Amino acid sequence: MTISLDWLNDFLTLEKYSIDDISMMLTDIGLEVEDISTFESIKGGLAGVVIGEVITCEKHPNADKLSITTVNIGHGPLLNIVCGAPNVAQGQKVLVATIGTTIHLSDGKSFEIKAAKIRGADSEGMLCASDELGLGDDHSGIIVLPSDVTIGTKAYDYFQVHTDTAISIGLTPNRSDATCHKGVADDLAAAYEVRFGDNIQKPINYTTPEISDELSAVPVTIQNVNDCPRYSGILLENITIKPSPAWMQNRLKTIGVRPINNVVDITNFVLHDLGQPLHAFDFDQIKRRKNKSPNFTRSDLFCVFGRPRKKTFVQ
Repeated sequence: MTISLDWLNDFLTLEKYSIDDISMMLTDIGLEVEDISTFESIKGGLAGVVIGEVITCEKHPNADKLSITTVNIGHGPLLNIVCGAPNVAQGQKVLVATIGTTIHLSDGKSFEIKAAKIRGADSEGMLCASDELGLGDDHSGIIVLPSDVTIGTKAYDYFQVHTDTAISIGLTPNRSDATCHKGVADDLAAAYEVRFGDNIQKPINYTTPEISDELSAVPVTIQNVNDCPRYSGILLENITIKPSPAWMQNRLKTIGVRPINNVVDITNFVLHDLGQPLHAFDFDQIKRRKNKSPNFTRSDLFCVFGRPRKKTFVQ
């Protein structure tokens, strides 16, 4: 099982403890730590990449498709950079990979930026396209930023790169209480003798929706009442399928779960947050079928059904 350090901090404050201390404490309380790794929402964290301004841009005398630029990155002398992008122009705010920067391409390859001579012209960095920074697949031209961005700003800060620590724990069968972040945080709070739950955000104000007991559209038959005494659900309407917010995607990516969409992601988030299994079904696909519960072990099930702008049955 993999847990996120930032996610644990949603339940209790761990900032004053080092990752080594937390690792030893987890192992001491029966949650053996097998591995610790760093997660970055953008590989490499855009280290060494800064925002610069193209001061001059002239055609390369020895190459039809290259330009020679001088770029201000907010400190030091202007940089001479040879660029092959067709859209480079004077006055643009651009992303500059400085000498020594390791570039992580979208295809997984990487290379280091070095000083070079390109067709006889000195080049002291690189003006970057989206695919050259792991920001997308576009290679049609360099990224041109809004004119009001500040020269010298680190790309890490501009793109708000999220970093986290992933902790892999070897769970034993007797520790089902620690299969979610809340369970692990509860154990750590007891071990460190700190208050649990102080960091939990207060619920937002919302209007309680009208809930009907009428579920005849999807009849449910429990095949094994001993192991599954209850199969509960709810029908949600007017659901729009779209990407989850970045913070939720980063939480899931840290623990190795691939984001799919807002409906699937929230079920996975609740599972790893609170330990409550959920599942989402498409109401249009099941409304003409009799829904039968499989042979689950004893637990309550809560399932969410979703489809863009259509009825959603939660069971």
